[in-house]
Amino acid sequence: MTATSDSGTSNARTPVQRPNGARPAGGSPAADGGGPARARIVIPEKHPMVTVLGSADSLLRVIENAFPGADIHVRGNEVTASGDPGEIALVQRVFNEMMLVLRTGQPLTEDSVERSIAMLKSAAVDPAHPEASENPSQVLTANILSSRGRTIRPKTLNQKRYVDAIDKHTVVFGIGPAGTGKTYLAMAKAVQALQAKEVNRIILTRPAVEAGERLGFLPGTLYEKIDPYLRPLYDALHDMMDPDSIPRLMAAGTIEVAPLAYMRGRTLNDAFIILDEAQNTNPEQMKMFLTRLGFNSKIVITGDVTQIDLPGGTRSGLKVVQEILSDVPDIHFSLLTSTDVVRHKLVSRIVDAYERWDVAQIGDTPGGAPNGASGSNAGDDAGDPPDRRRAPRQPRRNHS
Repeated sequence: MTATSDSGTSNARTPVQRPNGARPAGGSPAADGGGPARARIVIPEKHPMVTVLGSADSLLRVIENAFPGADIHVRGNEVTASGDPGEIALVQRVFNEMMLVLRTGQPLTEDSVERSIAMLKSAAVDPAHPEASENPSQVLTANILSSRGRTIRPKTLNQKRYVDAIDKHTVVFGIGPAGTGKTYLAMAKAVQALQAKEVNRIILTRPAVEAGERLGFLPGTLYEKIDPYLRPLYDALHDMMDPDSIPRLMAAGTIEVAPLAYMRGRTLNDAFIILDEAQNTNPEQMKMFLTRLGFNSKIVITGDVTQIDLPGGTRSGLKVVQEILSDVPDIHFSLLTSTDVVRHKLVSRIVDAYERWDVAQIGDTPGGAPNGASGSNAGDDAGDPPDRRRAPRQPRRNHS
């Protein structure tokens, strides 16, 4: 693909309409006497325009909406853009990155184009921003695992750095809100390591803590009792491996799925070990799990410190461990945010809304404690309406 300046006009088709024709003011004067900047981008013939613009111009519409200061026209395999110089430069970069992705054989989606634009905008605003260090095409084409006709890969820069950290470090913590791919990417790396014979087995574990409900005594055998807590790990395995092979590998001990309590007293050699929902461990359980590490093994610990289901007053081991191990070599903490959510777009907005609400509660509540904030462990009374709230409990006395 080539991108050149173009001071002429073309009989291009009408661009996607924007509400009220809004265009941001500002930008440096163009080189041709202070007028708007113009660019001409030629798409290689080996890439059909539908793969670049999307079905019904859906990808073109994403770009138009992201750059309201640019008029974008398409004629044949040529794209012309004019308008704000800063936006035109970014439009050129977006199309360049799209061509690099297509060159790998990977199709473009609205989500991947939106994420590419977000990365490029962050780098343009702040060249020192972490997202300026890598191109979107490098992030979006970093394949981890191909299985059953689909490829698993990171979709954001933070996800790619998380995956890279798993390759480089023995112990990695993936901490972030729901939907950021913490567990799923760790599972993909575990399956990749097993298939490459880097480890002899995969061990998946999570604490058996109820998410607020009281389920009571569950019927069945021990494994039937703990199965509901481990179901998300089974689901991820079925996405990444032949479902018929999973029972055989589990029977042979190559894949083990067990509650955290089963880890005590063991030394785990030649294994890829994943602890999921680690926010629901207490400090003692976290220490116990970390000290299971054996030779030629790797540990990935994932969790969301805003969704703690421990009884009131119990500190989360995932919170405490950040204070204890942050400076220990070969241990890495990867922090993911709402911008890394890869579920429905609403999930990211929901996470942000709850974070704003938590901050507001801290500001409005005497003493600075969140009033019923998510994951605050403030106790059973914190979420009750004021007129129904029981009298506050007396603080425990410290006789030391």
